[in-house]
Amino acid sequence: MTGFTAADVPDQSGRCIVVTGANTGLGFEASRALANRGARVLLACRSQDRAAQAIERIRQENPSADVSFLPLDQADLESVRACADVVSREPRVDVLLNNAGVMFPPLQRTAQGHELQFGVNHLGCFALTGLLLDKLSERPGARVVVTASLAHSGGKIDWDDIDAHRSYSRTRRYSDSKLMNLLFAFELDRRLRAARSPVTAVACHPGVASTELGRHLPAFARLAWPALRFALNDAKQGAWPSLQAATAPDVAPGGYYGPQGLWGMAGKSGLARCSRAARDPEAARRLWELSVEMSGVDPGLMPA
Repeated sequence: MTGFTAADVPDQSGRCIVVTGANTGLGFEASRALANRGARVLLACRSQDRAAQAIERIRQENPSADVSFLPLDQADLESVRACADVVSREPRVDVLLNNAGVMFPPLQRTAQGHELQFGVNHLGCFALTGLLLDKLSERPGARVVVTASLAHSGGKIDWDDIDAHRSYSRTRRYSDSKLMNLLFAFELDRRLRAARSPVTAVACHPGVASTELGRHLPAFARLAWPALRFALNDAKQGAWPSLQAATAPDVAPGGYYGPQGLWGMAGKSGLARCSRAARDPEAARRLWELSVEMSGVDPGLMPA
């Protein structure tokens, strides 16, 4: 479907959906829309206080909403494992919506010493997905959604300095991590289909949306943002591609969804374009093997 919005989300009654980074921005808007359609939504967040505030906002609008806090810090692989353990005890899980991310921070490192954008945006996403695949496989039609970005087109992975020990550009490393998101999503799709898994892998991007993800933008960009945001997506609109990827009945395995207007930056959701680098199967296979080694999580899927 082209022209997808939150109004097109089908009934989600009886389904359980995990949304990472769900207390604010795109994750919050996706969680609210899914809860309003009847889903049980697990808000996977670092801060219990902020998650509680998000849950209260959802319940003010919909007192019967089935929403719960799920502790998750994707900058710590031990937290990722603990989160997966909790999720595995749910009666069912139908969708993992990988939304959590960080953009343009100064050089920082995860609990395991990885460069933060690589560690949170890709490695934590890879590990959580791998740990939950068995649980997802219990439900026919289950999905994994990976959130990428238009910025992926500027990515060029430095395989010899994956953790930024020699050089660091916050914008370049963000683009690299978003390229990794797409390489992972497409490789996951290939391996799931080769294994005849009931799980579908899908990717999406929000275009350019006004969210807290931009808190590390340079000062001049933050000052210009109020003048630009009226032509772009707000957080509700930015969540439309993730909602389409998570719920639309006609989603294609390995599909990539994003805004259809203004060069992919705004508008209703539909099929999106990606760079040639994102479709490189050799790079995707290399990234998969490196991610298994660095995360200690093996999803157990053979190459296609």
